[in-house]
Amino acid sequence: MKKKVELSYYCWIISALSFALLCGIMVYVSQQPDNEWAVVILGISIALLFGLTLFYMPVSVSLDSDALKINRPIRSKRIPLTDIQSVKLCPPTMGAKRICGSGGWFGWYGWFSEGDLGKYFAYYGKSSDCFLVTLKSGKKYMLGCQDAPEMVESINMSIH
Repeated sequence: MKKKVELSYYCWIISALSFALLCGIMVYVSQQPDNEWAVVILGISIALLFGLTLFYMPVSVSLDSDALKINRPIRSKRIPLTDIQSVKLCPPTMGAKRICGSGGWFGWYGWFSEGDLGKYFAYYGKSSDCFLVTLKSGKKYMLGCQDAPEMVESINMSIH
C-alpha cells in the first residue's frame, strides 16, 4: 500500500513566497558591483537549503510486508514492522514546538516537541492527515499521508 503526502495550502504559499524571495535576493545581489563572493555564498546557501529539502521532504508513505517506508525525493526512511509498538491517528497540536526542521517549507519535517507527546520526528504535509508511530525503543514519528485512517488500520493489522 502506498499513499501520497499532500501538502497544505499553507505549505504551498510559504514555499512559493520563500522561493520567490530567494530568487529576488539572488538577482539583486548578482547585479551589484564587486559582489562575487556574496553571490557564491548565497548560491551555496540556496543549494544547501534545497538539498536538505530533497533529502527530508516527504513524498509518500508506503507499507509492505516487513516495513513502513517514508519515501523522500532522494532516499527513503525504512521502519521495520517488528520495531513498531503502536500506531494511532494523532494530528499535531498548535502547541508543537519545532526543535530543528521545517515548519511549512515543502512540508513539515524534522524534530518537534509537544507537551503530551514529547519529542518526535515529523514527516507530513497536512496536520489533518497525521498519525503517530511509536517504536519499541520509545522513538516517535509523526507521519502524514492521504487516507491516514486506512494506513493506520493496515499498519495495525500488520503488527498484530
